Amino acid sequence: MSFKIDRGLFKYDFIDHHAVLCVPVDADVKEIRKRYLQIARRLHPDSSFTETAAQKQLGNEFLSKLVNPAYEKLCGDRTRTEYILILSQIGKRLVQESTSVTLNTDLARQLTEAANLDHFYKSAIAKIAQTQYDSLEQVLQVIAQVSELNLVYLMRSAAKSSAAPPPPAQPKVQSGTPQQNTPKNTPPAPAPPKEDSVVEQYVRRAQSLIDKNQFASAKVELQEALKLEPKNSRCHSLIAMVYLKQNQLKMAKIHFDNALKLDPNDETALQWKPKIDKALGQQPSDHKVTSSPNNGDKQPDKSGSGGLFGGLFGGKKK
Repeated sequence: MSFKIDRGLFKYDFIDHHAVLCVPVDADVKEIRKRYLQIARRLHPDSSFTETAAQKQLGNEFLSKLVNPAYEKLCGDRTRTEYILILSQIGKRLVQESTSVTLNTDLARQLTEAANLDHFYKSAIAKIAQTQYDSLEQVLQVIAQVSELNLVYLMRSAAKSSAAPPPPAQPKVQSGTPQQNTPKNTPPAPAPPKEDSVVEQYVRRAQSLIDKNQFASAKVELQEALKLEPKNSRCHSLIAMVYLKQNQLKMAKIHFDNALKLDPNDETALQWKPKIDKALGQQPSDHKVTSSPNNGDKQPDKSGSGGLFGGLFGGKKK
């Protein structure tokens, strides 16, 4: 049996695994696993929920062809990173094509105008999840509804992050107006708040993800930032910490080296690079940039497995 959905993100030849599991697009691995286990218990052939033979068969089809692949994609480190990057690109594309986006549900239309985007979106997702697989005959329609919510959320999030602030209004001054007409005691107007640059927004989101131990997502944000500013020492230092947390010591060393070349006083790099050198059995290297392996970031660093990572952090890799 094939399952065809032509609404929401599915319209863009994209399998919306978040909609299949009914979790927010920024859900972490722990939340995804918890939701997967709930669905698996409900759809398993031995579940009392699927009483008839036809229901057992349909539930097993959903489990094997939709739910299990979604879980595998969203919980694998490499596949999750690639998937999130594609989601980010789709969000930017949706902003450009927003006038041609068609929504079929009232809930998705309400989300386009919701004042508190995150609260409305996550509350709606959580409510739908409670009954998503109650009626197996309605599952595909429910997944389509969730995917429309994901589409709107990605589109509004991308628009918000890329929107440039309007220039501050300047007072009009007539030529020839005597300068002494300006009241002497008038305090100067406060400077408008400084808007973060696009790179600073990437860095801020990455730091938040690192704090939540969502290292794969953080790496995607920092890779995007480095595409815009390859000589940003802060980005190199942060992505080095991500590689370090993922036990990829060689890649961490490369980015710490670059951070120190760009900013010799980078405290994080100064703290961790000697420890990495020691773990790799190398002498500290006077902060020179180490050339990247020919295969760049694409190949996993196998040098930091086992005791090396435990030696740096005093515990086993999680």
